[in-house]
Amino acid sequence: MLDELRIQNLGVIADATLPLAPGLTCITGETGAGKTMVVAGLGLLFGGRASRAPIGTEKALVEGRFLIGEGALELRERAVEAGAELDEGELLLSRTVSPEGRSKAWVGGRAAPVGVLGELGALAISVHGQSDQMRLLQPAEQRAALDRFAGPDHGKILDDYRAAHAELGACAAELARLRTSARDMAREADTLRLGLEEIAAVEPQAGEETELAEEARRLENAETLRQAAATAHGTLTGDPSTGDGGAADVVGSAARALENEAAADPKIGEFASRLSEAGALLSETAVDLSGYLDELDADPARLEEIYQRQAALKTLLRKYAEDLTGVLEWAENARKRLGELDVSDERVAELEARHGELQARAGELASRLRASRRSAAERLSETVSAELKGLAMPHAEVTAAVEPRPAGRGGIDLAVDEAVSGATEDGADEVELLLRPHPGARPAALHKGASGGELSRVMLAIEVVFAGIGGPPVLVFDEVDAGVGGRAAVEIGRCLAKLARRYQVLVVTHLPQVAAFADRHLVVSKDTSGSVTVSGLRVVDDAERARELARMLAGMPDSHLGVAHAEELLAEAAKLKG
Repeated sequence: MLDELRIQNLGVIADATLPLAPGLTCITGETGAGKTMVVAGLGLLFGGRASRAPIGTEKALVEGRFLIGEGALELRERAVEAGAELDEGELLLSRTVSPEGRSKAWVGGRAAPVGVLGELGALAISVHGQSDQMRLLQPAEQRAALDRFAGPDHGKILDDYRAAHAELGACAAELARLRTSARDMAREADTLRLGLEEIAAVEPQAGEETELAEEARRLENAETLRQAAATAHGTLTGDPSTGDGGAADVVGSAARALENEAAADPKIGEFASRLSEAGALLSETAVDLSGYLDELDADPARLEEIYQRQAALKTLLRKYAEDLTGVLEWAENARKRLGELDVSDERVAELEARHGELQARAGELASRLRASRRSAAERLSETVSAELKGLAMPHAEVTAAVEPRPAGRGGIDLAVDEAVSGATEDGADEVELLLRPHPGARPAALHKGASGGELSRVMLAIEVVFAGIGGPPVLVFDEVDAGVGGRAAVEIGRCLAKLARRYQVLVVTHLPQVAAFADRHLVVSKDTSGSVTVSGLRVVDDAERARELARMLAGMPDSHLGVAHAEELLAEAAKLKG
């Protein structure tokens, strides 16, 4: 239940607090006083689009205190998720808008995204205005309304159908893609296969180009390498033919000369040790050079083989990547892409078979959906027609007609109930609400067959029916009684009072017959001072309430006859409520 609403700097309302109560609250006031600002404030509080605050003000502010009942579990859970701490079920919401258009929101005293207010609003409050009536005249909205009325079992069928429709659409799109793009995909596949064949013929190995380059340089410089190695080897080992010793022998002799005197001075021993190590290293190097000379051999055939291999690898590098690792990655990706480019007749045939299966499945679900809608349409028609009898339309009948959509008018065509219908994600049906105001008239679409007053009552009857199947605990009606007067207005008030037994109902109205049924009556009044018009709000009771109804009845709040008429109206409303 919405316990209190404060509005500041919104439209002509400078600062007003609405003390709300359970049951039916009616809001009245002169034209231009700002009654609709109450509804605008509720919309702003629950995440609606925000206009800029008036220039010269710090900000526009809307605050609301909501009392969450034990039955509103989903609302309570969402509020807690948003960070609100509920003190005995009390939820505080607020929103501000700056003159520059910047908007801020708070949930339970904590800053929150404006979208959270919208989510809470969907669970807490339902606003019905003349724009909602106009929206309900659209066939798509009427179909959606019938689906909501049909209940959860119907909703499961609708969900299953939508899933099948989506899968069918995806299959059809893939099949069309294969058929229309087969030539391009075949050309791409041929290019990939040729590339893979070329790479497979070479069989490159990662890092192979570096190894080949090193081996080629060694073979290309084999003679100069041999000369350098031989010279170095001779220098280290000496010349056996002449008996001359090499560097290794000289260093060894120097080491031995020092070792003989090492006992006399430790430093001499250190030098001897270092020379011994150098001599050993020179000897090992001489041995390694000897082995290198034995292995080193100019091999023109091997060099030519390397040149050919390098040329083959360069061709791959020029076409596919900067190095052989990249070439191998290209090949792996090409193999994966080939799997995606399967344009074989078998794949097309497989998709065609799947498409047929999905068509049959979607058609069967569309048939079940139509049967469920027609069953719900009968119940909706009976229930709304019964409500109209209590709204001074005793002979009126509302019919929810469910007819097959003509072929070619949906995204796809489906065989439904042995006939072809155009199908969308919402099914293969067209739903339209028809009104027959009296037995002698022919049923006609609401926007064609109903006057303004009749339309208001039909829409109210529909809202009452939908409220009976659940929904948010707070219902707001913004001048949905337009075009109604006399006894019909009394019946609308009685209907709203009946609805207020189960919900908290807020009504912005210009009809005294409706306001007479209020459990709490709020009046928005304007005060003009110079060029500035501001509005205030107050609760009226007893004599003051009778004067307000007298003003609404005849524009004469101070007339004794007008007040007497208003008091009679209040007594009649109390009697009907009782």
